[in-house]
Amino acid sequence: MHSSYLYFVDGALSAAELSAARLDGHLVELGEGYIPADAIETTHLRAASLSVLLGDTLAATHLSAAWVFGAIDEAPARHAVQRAVPRRLHHRIDRRFLYRDGCIETDDLVIVGGVLVTTPPRTAADLARLAGADPASSAALLGLVSAFPGVLDSARAWFDAHGPVPGKRDGLAVIDRMRAEVRTT
Repeated sequence: MHSSYLYFVDGALSAAELSAARLDGHLVELGEGYIPADAIETTHLRAASLSVLLGDTLAATHLSAAWVFGAIDEAPARHAVQRAVPRRLHHRIDRRFLYRDGCIETDDLVIVGGVLVTTPPRTAADLARLAGADPASSAALLGLVSAFPGVLDSARAWFDAHGPVPGKRDGLAVIDRMRAEVRTT
């Protein structure tokens, strides 16, 4: 399901035509595609722009999911993707994404723009686990909190509902600290 506002290389236009339209100011890059320069960059368009990377077997996670939801303005240089089907995938390595092989539970996924993306609570939990060591994840988590009030409580509940998860202790500490800061402001 592609938007009529989204163009990909080797679609209706060739790479040369898309580049020329971008240089002329008619198109701008969005994710892995292009949109008209005057189009509004929506959550749907951001997600759909990743369809060539994700297909129907991968989900956008971490910073990529945060970008789809509008928590950060710029797409990450390499998109975070994770397996969204129970079977193992034999992917070719692609420099455009960071691949995690663990299968994401269906309850942790939503379909946005025709592609799978981790839910805001799962995205917040993933970002919180990395926020202590990664300033970009910390900034994205703050943006997610602004976009989705209550997401910290939902992320805390996600951690509580799951057993051992790598980085869980650090993630809970970040979430609890941010929850305390949000309450005092």
